[in-house]
Amino acid sequence: MPIKNSVRRCRFDADEMTQQQLADRLGVSRQTIISIESGKYQPSLELAFKLAQTFGKRVDEIFVFVDGENL
Repeated sequence: MPIKNSVRRCRFDADEMTQQQLADRLGVSRQTIISIESGKYQPSLELAFKLAQTFGKRVDEIFVFVDGENL
C-alpha cells in the first residue's frame, strides 16, 4: 500500500525535534522513526495515533493513502 507521511516535516515544525527525541517520546527506537519517515515501515494504528497526538494533528494529516491511479 502506498502511504505517504509527513513525519519528517512535523518534526522540523516542532522546533526541529530530532529523530531520537521523537523516538524517546514514543517509546520506540530511532531506527523505527527512520523507517517510518523513509516509507519502509508502516506504523501500527496505535503508533500512528501517538505520532498524531505528539504533533497535535489528526492521523490523516500525517499519513495519506496514495491511490495508484493518482500517481
